[in-house]
Amino acid sequence: MAVIFERVALLGIGLIASSIALGARKHGLAGSIAGHARTAETRATALELGLCDQVYASAAEAVKDADLVIFCVPIGAMAAMAKEIAPHLKPGAVLTDVGSVKKAVIDAIGPYVPGGVEFIPGHPLAGTEHSGPRAGFASLFDNRWCLLTPLDGTDPDALARLVAFWQGLGAKVDQMDADHHDLVLAVTSHAPHLIAYTMVGVADDLQRVTESEVINYSAAGFRDFTRIAASDPTMWRDVFLNNKEATLEILGRFTEELFDLQRAIRRGNGQQLFDYFTRTRAIRRGIIEAGQDTDAPDFGRATKEKGQ
Repeated sequence: MAVIFERVALLGIGLIASSIALGARKHGLAGSIAGHARTAETRATALELGLCDQVYASAAEAVKDADLVIFCVPIGAMAAMAKEIAPHLKPGAVLTDVGSVKKAVIDAIGPYVPGGVEFIPGHPLAGTEHSGPRAGFASLFDNRWCLLTPLDGTDPDALARLVAFWQGLGAKVDQMDADHHDLVLAVTSHAPHLIAYTMVGVADDLQRVTESEVINYSAAGFRDFTRIAASDPTMWRDVFLNNKEATLEILGRFTEELFDLQRAIRRGNGQQLFDYFTRTRAIRRGIIEAGQDTDAPDFGRATKEKGQ
């Protein structure tokens, strides 16, 4: 593919940023890539892996002359970083992010965006439970969705270039309002993560089951919970603090459903349980048919390919 952005700056170099860098290099989407990381170790790793051409301790230095700037840091760090880089952004640059909450990101970054810079919030729905610059891989975004939440008055050409960039990385792109995005993600990601953290915490607190039994005899369902619960604590802390309303709404619905299922089990209402599980099974089939997962069996006896 042809270069879409001559110079790309990645602010924060973890799983998502390293995957963007590797994908952009693989598909020729960027002329050069600059990076910013707080620690010397991460900066050295980014250069060692060839993720960036230059890596800076200062975010302001990293964004100099960049045509595309991507925030790849926790939401709680975005406001201060936006304020720092604002005077150094190139006129005509596109500014975006990869945060999984959008309204809070707009509130954090928006006030500092200078005139002549296009701010287009974004969220690639891709990731693993691993973190850090060594966790990335070029195919992370293949056939995954990237949701953009453009603001009123966004330049169509800038939006088209950002869409082309994500498509070049292998993603499918859709657009929606920021508030709706946050509600959708509360259903599909945020509440499930909180439930997974809670279930693993319950197992840890249940003294009648030893830690070795939890580890050695984990069935597939619990193993999936532990995989989700292994995700980056800082990122998920910020997600829940910045998407309170939508997450609490979905958790309220979850609690109601859980109480209803408790009553069905207590009363021996097998038909209600069967009907409920049949309906939820259809959702799983829909996810597979949409190409967002595979129906390949995995009962802990095979190693999945990286990123699956």
